[in-house]
Amino acid sequence: MYIVMLTYVAPREEIDYLLPDHIEWLTRHYDAGHFLCSGKQPTQTGRVIITRPMPRAKLEAMLATDPLDVARMVRHEVVEFEATRTAPELARVNEALAS
Repeated sequence: MYIVMLTYVAPREEIDYLLPDHIEWLTRHYDAGHFLCSGKQPTQTGRVIITRPMPRAKLEAMLATDPLDVARMVRHEVVEFEATRTAPELARVNEALAS
């Protein structure tokens, strides 16, 4: 799994202009089963995405198609981890998604 930290590197007005395209991009990856959750950081300095396990190269290729990345308005920091424990609610969600 990965935690992807998106940090804005452009003025907020420019980010806001591309957010609908970014949200459409997110939706495509949710529909494809790549992303588990996402949202904005409380500091309004960026966003966070948590993904399913996949090859790192696949994730990097997906991130390169994010409209905010294409426009060079964000910087991605990717943290890979193996989930060895989850809350019971997450285990049930994961089981439901797998079937």
